Amino acid sequence: MNSQTVKDYLLLHFIVLIWGFTSILGLLISLPALELVFYRTLIAAVGVGLVMVWRKKNILVPPAELIKIAGVGVLISLHWIFFFWSAKVSTASVCLAGMATTSLWTAFVDPIINRTKIKWYEVALGLLVISGLVVIFQFESGYWLGLSLALLSAFLSALFSVFNAKLTFRHTPYQITLFEMAAASLFALFFMPIYSEFLNDGAPIQWEWKGLDWVWMLVLSGICTVYAFSVSVELMKRVSVFTINLTINLEPVYGILLAVMVFGEKEKMTPQFYLGTLIILFSVLIYPVLNYWNKRRKAIRIIN
Repeated sequence: MNSQTVKDYLLLHFIVLIWGFTSILGLLISLPALELVFYRTLIAAVGVGLVMVWRKKNILVPPAELIKIAGVGVLISLHWIFFFWSAKVSTASVCLAGMATTSLWTAFVDPIINRTKIKWYEVALGLLVISGLVVIFQFESGYWLGLSLALLSAFLSALFSVFNAKLTFRHTPYQITLFEMAAASLFALFFMPIYSEFLNDGAPIQWEWKGLDWVWMLVLSGICTVYAFSVSVELMKRVSVFTINLTINLEPVYGILLAVMVFGEKEKMTPQFYLGTLIILFSVLIYPVLNYWNKRRKAIRIIN
C-alpha cells in the first residue's frame, strides 16, 4: 500500500467523521429544523455555484433534466428536515441510530425502482435491523418520535440516493448538487407557511440567528456539505465504491461517539439502547461484505 493510498483512506475517514458531526451541529444551532435546512441548502447552493464559476464548470442542464434533479432536491430537503427534527426532539445518538438503517433501506428501495431481484440476505439483514429497533423501542420508549423521524429520514435518504445514482450518468456531480441544493432551499421556503400553520401550532418562523449560529451554520454548509462533497467526489477517482460505502457505514459510530464527547451526560443512554444500536450497526456493516461475496460468487460461476 503506497503513501497516496494511505492518505486517501485517512481522508475518507475524515470525511465520514465530518458527516457524523452533522447531527451535533443541528443541536448546536438554535434554529428549528425547517429554518436550519433552508439556510443550509441556500448557503450550500451558493457555495457550489461559486466553486463551479471558479473552476469554469458548465452549469446549464436541459429543462426536462432540471425538473428531475429538482424533484430529488425536494426529497433531500425532506430528508434533512426529518433528520434535524429527530435530533432536536430526542438526541443526536437516537437520530444516528435510526439513520444507521439507510443502507438497508437502499437494499430494498433499489430493486423496486430498478426492477431487480431482492436478495435473500437483504431480507435477513432487514429482519435483524427490526430486532435492533425493537430492543431500542422497548427500553427507550420516550424517544419513539425522534427514532421514527430518523427512520423516515433514512428512508428518504435511500430514495434520493437511488435516483441520484441514475442522474450521475448524465450530469456532473457539481451540476446535480447545485440544482438539488437550490431546489431543497426553495422547497423549505415554500413549505414554511404550511409547517407554521398546521405542524407548529401557528408559531412564527424563526429567521434570526442567535449567538454562534452563524459559525455553526458556516461549518455545516461549508465544511459538511460543500467541502465534504467535493473531496468525496475526488476520492471516487482513486478509491473503490465498495470501500467508500463500507466506510460511510461508520458514520453513526463516529457520530454517537462525538455526541457523547460534546454533550456528555445528556447523550448517555441505557445499555439496551447501545445493544439495539450495535445490532443495527452489525447488520449495516455486514451488508457490503455479503453483497461483495455474492457478486464474486456469481462471477466465478460465469467463468466456470
